[in-house]
Amino acid sequence: MAVDFKKILVPVNGTKVDEDVIRLACSLARRSKGRVYVTYVIQLERTLPLDAEVKSEVDRGEEALDKAERYAEDCDYEIDTGLLQARAVGPALVHETTERDIDLMIIGIGYKTRFGEFSMGDIVPYVLKNAPCRVMLLREPVFSPVNSRQSL
Repeated sequence: MAVDFKKILVPVNGTKVDEDVIRLACSLARRSKGRVYVTYVIQLERTLPLDAEVKSEVDRGEEALDKAERYAEDCDYEIDTGLLQARAVGPALVHETTERDIDLMIIGIGYKTRFGEFSMGDIVPYVLKNAPCRVMLLREPVFSPVNSRQSL
């Protein structure tokens, strides 16, 4: 059974796993002549207004999106990129899937542990529970230098 994904959303956060996720999304989108939307969500503290511009966070997001565009160029595929600002990342991603009528969200995660056990954090479980579309996870290998970096 082949499934066409016309609209794929890929949240990035500037970690190494972003490259693998972008390449996978481009490959899947190419098969169905679909679009890939890459999003970086800036999570704002509650003390700030939603339209506040936190330059360091904007710079970090733009850098992650620039890298995503380069990964897509390596795949000879064009993507759409965008920055979002929100109070919480999970709800922002779920909202984005609804707004764009997304068919598939692909999330890259590192191998993180909490109290000695593998942990997906708070964002991934929220998205898995609430996203109206299919969700695919791409987890980094257990032993990887990337695992020490922060991921989704």
